[in-house]
Amino acid sequence: MTDADLAAHLAHVAGRILLEVRESGMFEGKALGKAGDQTANEFLVHALRQQRPEDGLLSEESKDTDERLDKSRVWIIDPVDGTREYGEARSDWAVHVALAIDGVASVGAVALPGQDGGTVLRSDKVGDLRAHDGPPRLVVSRTRPAAEAVAVAERLGGELLPMGSAGAKAMAVVQGEAEIYLHSGGQYEWDSCAPAAVASAYGLHCSRIDGSPLVYNQKDTYMPDLLICKKEWAEAVFDALNA
Repeated sequence: MTDADLAAHLAHVAGRILLEVRESGMFEGKALGKAGDQTANEFLVHALRQQRPEDGLLSEESKDTDERLDKSRVWIIDPVDGTREYGEARSDWAVHVALAIDGVASVGAVALPGQDGGTVLRSDKVGDLRAHDGPPRLVVSRTRPAAEAVAVAERLGGELLPMGSAGAKAMAVVQGEAEIYLHSGGQYEWDSCAPAAVASAYGLHCSRIDGSPLVYNQKDTYMPDLLICKKEWAEAVFDALNA
C-alpha cells in the first residue's frame, strides 16, 4: 500500500469509527468529543505503528517525544479536527492523516465524514479547481474570526464564511466553496499538515502569512498562522496584509 493509499484509508476508517461512536448514543457533550478523540487516535496510532514502524509519529492526542525529530519521515495526525463540531453533529469537522518528509507536508488525506458520502480528499488524486467570478470568499472561525482575515476581506471586498475545523476550511477552498483561508490565531502542526499537503497538490498557494514556507516536524509544534488560497489571490492577500 502506498503512503497516499494508507493515509486515505486510515482517514476514511477513522471517520467511520467516529460516526459509530457518535451514533452509539452512549456519549454527549464534552464526553462525546473525548471518546471520539481517544478512539480514533488509538486506531490511527496502532495502524501507523504496524504499517510504518520505522517512521516518526506526531498526534494531537498522544504524548509527544523527541524521537520523531531524528526521522526524515513523520506521520502527523489529528484524529478529530473540530471536536466541537463533531459533538454538535455538524458537517464541518475532519480527520487529518499526513506524512511530512524532511519538514514538507508531502502526503495527506483529509476525511470529511459529516459530508454526504464521507468525502476523503487526498494529495495523490486531484481534480480541477472550480472557477469563481467576483469578490473572494474567505473562510473564518465560527467563534473567533482572525482580525487579519476580517481586514483582508474588507480591503478586497470579500465575503466572510464562518466554518468549523481548520481541515474543513482548507478543503472548502479545494472544493471551490471559498477562495481564501487565512488564519492567524495560532494552530499546531496537526491542524494544517494534511490540509496543506492536499491543498498544495491541488495547486493552491500554501504558506505562513508572511510568505515563508510551512515547515513541519519541529520541536515546537506551534504554528502561529497560515494562508491557503487560490494562487491568483495570493499577491492581493499579501498586499492587503501589508496595507
